[in-house]
Amino acid sequence: MAIAKAERLMNLALCLLGTRRPLSKRELRGSIEAYLEAGSDESFNRMFERDKDDLRELGLIIETVENLDGDTGYLARRDSNRLPPITLDAEEAAALGLAAKVWQQARLAGAASGALQKLRAAGMPEAEDAYEVHSALEPRIPVHEAAFEPLMLACRDRRPVTFDYRKGNAARPEQRQVEPWTLECWRGHWYLAGWDRDRGAERVFRLSRISGRVRSRAAAFTAPVPDAVTVRETVESWAGETATRTALIRLRTGSGYPLRSRALSVRELGDGWDELEIPYGHGLDAWLVEFGPDVIVSRPDDLRADVMDRLRAVAKD
Repeated sequence: MAIAKAERLMNLALCLLGTRRPLSKRELRGSIEAYLEAGSDESFNRMFERDKDDLRELGLIIETVENLDGDTGYLARRDSNRLPPITLDAEEAAALGLAAKVWQQARLAGAASGALQKLRAAGMPEAEDAYEVHSALEPRIPVHEAAFEPLMLACRDRRPVTFDYRKGNAARPEQRQVEPWTLECWRGHWYLAGWDRDRGAERVFRLSRISGRVRSRAAAFTAPVPDAVTVRETVESWAGETATRTALIRLRTGSGYPLRSRALSVRELGDGWDELEIPYGHGLDAWLVEFGPDVIVSRPDDLRADVMDRLRAVAKD
């Protein structure tokens, strides 16, 4: 579906850029195969208006012109849509090259590589890749969840989605209806931040807990989308980054290094166990469960109870 829409937008853009006079809706419908397949005039009009708005949002300047007969025509003048000369120095070129290497997912890697080729053809200077020459390390953003790509497209297109989601303390998944805002990677895990329609509130979902297919819907958002900084803070808060107090846990010696890196203090207890004081924020119970039998919560009592509830739910599943 996403590929078909991209092809339709490309064909519309080419038609509008390739004409010397404004084209009417009727002419555009007769020139683009996807519009010919529209079942009715109403369906075509809705599709065309959405596509026109999407192209404008992508930066294409589309003029609306009314001719002497009162018909409305559309065109995108090339001089109005021509980019200025690209002037990048070597450091900027190196930054773009590094950014293109970050993504591991094949589809995104291909798009990034194609974008670099176009920039180089337009005059972007070749830059020495410091990460290839001087280091064996290469930055990566792992994307293993099947839900990532459809959610990324839904965030871009502002389309509500429906998916089955299993909370950390639940035995079975339940359906969620979400208006997706953004995807954030935190501590090696991907999270979706958005508006949960059923709960009427802002929520964050870990992609690894989404099961089945993500289904998108052609409908408008019902809640305002906050700015990126606010969403980022929400993801961090719901993922346990924002600590409001501390917890005392026992950790098996030689394990749980992510927990040790956050510890405020570490004390050896003997018999293969250490005692750690760590920051305690929302979501810590879900994180501790991932370490299984290597972690025992000493205090507070509510954290220990939450961890036990999650472990019982996993055992029943």
